Amino acid sequence: MAMTMHCDIVSAEEKIFAGLVELVVATGTLGDLGVTPGHAPLLTALIPGPVRLVMQDGSEQVFYVSGGFLEVQSGVVSILADTALRADDVNEAAALQAIQDANDAIANKDAEFEYSRAAAQLAEAVAQLRALKQLRK
Repeated sequence: MAMTMHCDIVSAEEKIFAGLVELVVATGTLGDLGVTPGHAPLLTALIPGPVRLVMQDGSEQVFYVSGGFLEVQSGVVSILADTALRADDVNEAAALQAIQDANDAIANKDAEFEYSRAAAQLAEAVAQLRALKQLRK
């Protein structure tokens, strides 16, 4: 039997996942990172993107997080996010529309243009689509 660790994914609203996993792959500020049982203690910031869990039976579950923190302690991985969704709950049409809206806002700069807000919306929508693509693989 493969080694496992406990994983919790918690959003501001609710606990999304709790269970034993063999691997956690998340999108940190410096790129994707993988955590397996026995990983050294770690605390890192997460950016919007997918979180992939490999379960005990080898199956995978994919989640979308809007950012937050990943903490590794002895045998436990905790992901704390403002927003966390199962990837199959992500609304693809809404994400595509958000990308279009953000691109339009960037292209049509005016007096009320807020580049940082448009860029954040664009990054979040692209990350949601990444999570959907990982789920479909």
